[in-house]
Amino acid sequence: MPYVIAICHQKGGVAKTTTTLGLGASFVELHSETLMIDLDPQANLTSSVGLDSNEMEHSIAEALLGEADLAAVRMESSVPGLDIVPSSASMLTIGRQLYQLPEFEYLLRKVLAEPAVHDYELVLLDCPPSVGSLTLNALTAADLLIIPTQCEYFSIQALADMFELVRLIRDRTNPSLMYRLLVTMFDGRGTFHTRMLERMREYFKDGLLQTIIGFDTKLRESQLAGQPVTVHAPSSRGAQQYRQLAEELKIHVTNQSQIQTA
Repeated sequence: MPYVIAICHQKGGVAKTTTTLGLGASFVELHSETLMIDLDPQANLTSSVGLDSNEMEHSIAEALLGEADLAAVRMESSVPGLDIVPSSASMLTIGRQLYQLPEFEYLLRKVLAEPAVHDYELVLLDCPPSVGSLTLNALTAADLLIIPTQCEYFSIQALADMFELVRLIRDRTNPSLMYRLLVTMFDGRGTFHTRMLERMREYFKDGLLQTIIGFDTKLRESQLAGQPVTVHAPSSRGAQQYRQLAEELKIHVTNQSQIQTA
């Protein structure tokens, strides 16, 4: 079974989609075939790989509703070994539809048990910036939750809601869910972000990933180009940082796999 990582934060604009794509492309460079699933109705991940969500015949919506197998809805990206299950216009209403189904929180977990998923070592879930049926599905199916956060007051303040959500998921649907915080959009030019980072390291300790993702205009340019930053600007700071993140997480994934098989 692949290792499933959800990238989620209730606050928007914290680089969830950028992290999903940059991390997926970096995992592939480490020879880990990866499947990305765009669970956000805004379809930013879909457009970030150069696809038009308005032209998608199928999306993750059909797989969740049992109308199509995952093998029929996944698509190749421009990066060999990195595939995507896109979002589409049909995702705008699926949230309400899922609530009406029995045990709706487990639908994505069932989808990820399909044979087609065994082709991958890792699955990355790009979540919407809200708590709804899609986010609940993602966290129920995930082995690890990555919470991207800025060293800003409102982003850190919103972590309290995320931690409450993690407790809810552990109590009800996924007791083994782990989480790690990822600092994104870090600005080291002043002292404010540096001071906030020091406090976060003191408070969260091992719950905070060591890799820091800083500001890099190449990350925004890569989104417009419809490519991961590791392809669009392979020597950029952003590309190097996401490669470092992939290496850090690969160690975590390996350690957890060894624990599970011990």
